[in-house]
Amino acid sequence: MKNIPYPYMPTGRTIEYVSPENPFMRAAKEIARGHSLDKAQATGSVVVRAGQIIGHGANGSDYHSKNVCERVKRGIPTGQQYELCEGCHPKNHSEPRAIADARNAGHDTVGADLYLWGHWWCCEPCWNAISEAGIERIYLMEESEILFDRTKPGHIVGRQFE
Repeated sequence: MKNIPYPYMPTGRTIEYVSPENPFMRAAKEIARGHSLDKAQATGSVVVRAGQIIGHGANGSDYHSKNVCERVKRGIPTGQQYELCEGCHPKNHSEPRAIADARNAGHDTVGADLYLWGHWWCCEPCWNAISEAGIERIYLMEESEILFDRTKPGHIVGRQFE
């Protein structure tokens, strides 16, 4: 297991990593590419149960295209006070959207896995949704902690689909 200082990690939970060639990670990337409204930090998630994708979701809303992010204006660090900005609100994150998609299609999410492309950690509201849904494992792409952390040299944020 990697020793990464995530901004948030619930007690007893872990994040696992898979190759960018993993078919579910590739599917999450395509969801981000095709459906995210946040072009700077596009994320996509797929919920997988019994080897099948049962739900998918992408992040974003059109709020940031029309308004300045309140969190950015105030200099609020990543992972904090999402409720201050309609565009950053957890309802617009890919993880709960993928869970809701699975449930709306009549699928049971207990024991399922979630693959997240485009970010390097899950925030507290997303972890809460993941736990409430009974999702067992979270998978990120190898090197996500570098590729999708805009504070790290070598990040690809803003050009992740090039």
